[in-house]
Amino acid sequence: MVGGSKRRSSTAAPPTPSRPATKNPPSPLTAEELTPFLDILSSALSGSLRFRSSADLALLPSQYLDLDSSIAAAAESLSGLLSVLPPHSLSIDLPPPPSAPWFSRFLASAAVDDVRWAESFRMSKRSFGALLQSLYPALQSDLSVPADVKLGAALFRLAHAAPYRAVAHRFGLPSQEAACRSFYEVCKAAVDRLGHLFDFSSDLERVVRGFDRLLLPNCCGVLGFTRFTVEGTARGGSIVAQGLVDSEGRFLDISVGWHGSTTPAEIVTKSKLSKTQALLLGTASSTRELNGGSLPKYLLGGSCCPLLHWLLTPYRDGESSSNSSKAATFNHFHACAMELVNRAFARLRMQWRLLPASWKEECVQALPYVVVTSCLLHNFLIKSGDFMADGTDTSAMQQEFPNFDGKDDENGQRIREILATHLARNVLAFAKCNAANLWLPMSIVNVCFVLFSRIVEDGRVTEMTSNGEWGQWKKKSTPKEGKPSSPTGMKRCMGRLKDAWLHAPEPYNGECLARMVEEKSHWSKELHGWLEGNMVSMDPPILSDAGVFPRCQ
Repeated sequence: MVGGSKRRSSTAAPPTPSRPATKNPPSPLTAEELTPFLDILSSALSGSLRFRSSADLALLPSQYLDLDSSIAAAAESLSGLLSVLPPHSLSIDLPPPPSAPWFSRFLASAAVDDVRWAESFRMSKRSFGALLQSLYPALQSDLSVPADVKLGAALFRLAHAAPYRAVAHRFGLPSQEAACRSFYEVCKAAVDRLGHLFDFSSDLERVVRGFDRLLLPNCCGVLGFTRFTVEGTARGGSIVAQGLVDSEGRFLDISVGWHGSTTPAEIVTKSKLSKTQALLLGTASSTRELNGGSLPKYLLGGSCCPLLHWLLTPYRDGESSSNSSKAATFNHFHACAMELVNRAFARLRMQWRLLPASWKEECVQALPYVVVTSCLLHNFLIKSGDFMADGTDTSAMQQEFPNFDGKDDENGQRIREILATHLARNVLAFAKCNAANLWLPMSIVNVCFVLFSRIVEDGRVTEMTSNGEWGQWKKKSTPKEGKPSSPTGMKRCMGRLKDAWLHAPEPYNGECLARMVEEKSHWSKELHGWLEGNMVSMDPPILSDAGVFPRCQ
């Protein structure tokens, strides 16, 4: 009998992992081995210092600050390496300091129209001198530092977020502490001496006239909000600012320092502006009579704000079911107006680069002070005609705030309806408003004025048939080549337009124009096409006290 033997299945034991060979840590470099590397590093540092001293007048502020930051980092690293060497084992060939600080040499070399004024201080030499004259009495507390040096150092730090180390070196200040003192001394002087640029009440008539040109009657400003970043959690990561601007983008009021978690709806009801608006905006005697009713003075605010009798917000979806086109028209003009405050905040950040920087928690108490100073300087430059237009894209800088979902004020709803009715009735009297650049409408009064000015007293058309601007009109209005047509029909067109306008119940009345352009006559189509093609490229109407025509003031 053949017996089968069982095959024992045996599992092979896993191989024992071999231990990696223990590497001995590298021995530290000796002083003799470090010396060649340190010699190269010190030579590069010396060359950078020489270049900074010799070329600082030609460098842009951003280039200077980048170079200064690199030199400071290299110097710190070299200092750490030198600490492991015996004393006097390596000598650094430092270049001699410049004969005078950069600011002194800049003043001696910069012409009045030198672009370096705007690059360094965000203003021309003329505006710098006017600002110095305004602040000079408040900059005399420390006579060891000249007033112009204090002002230049503060503007340079504010414009470029320059560290105090670089400010001190560039302006010849003895220490970083001295640069810090000069900066806040200028901020205090600006708040004390330029505070009148926030005088909303005394400037109210000018503000209202400005918004009249935007076809927003009796409007006294646009309210907006922005955030400034703060490190840490003590302030919720940011502080919130509330700003009120006019039609030119000037700040009329600023309230800053609110905790990052505070909503705009809370700020609106708690701010000083809310408590003083009745005094600022006036009583019933300050109302304006429109077709839709009596319109009191008001402010415009975003959808993050509550609708109040003095603060008009846009219609929400489905809020005006009776006339959706009227709500859409109101929201369109409201959005164009809100762009004013969005652009003002965006330009503030672009102009003064210290504001968008992340502020340390221990410095947060000074941030509101700096924001107010920046707004005052912003207003000062606009008033002096020296505002630097930068083409800022505000859509990239707009910050979201939660929409207000509470109950609207009934008086606010009524007042908004009056304004919406007025805008809807006049929507044909102006061209479309481009939110990116706020191309403003040209009134029909100006159209009449431009066309009438081209017709001479004897009834003959002069430049109208020869100027290239009128080429298409010439082609259609000249029946025989070489012989301009009689302007009788055009005179009749302009006369009817003028009569309809003068008898309109309100300025900028679009209904009369709508009736005319609906006619099938040849001239109305010509005029309508000309208006559509030219209104958006013309300046807004600036009327004299008497107006071009008596009814259009």
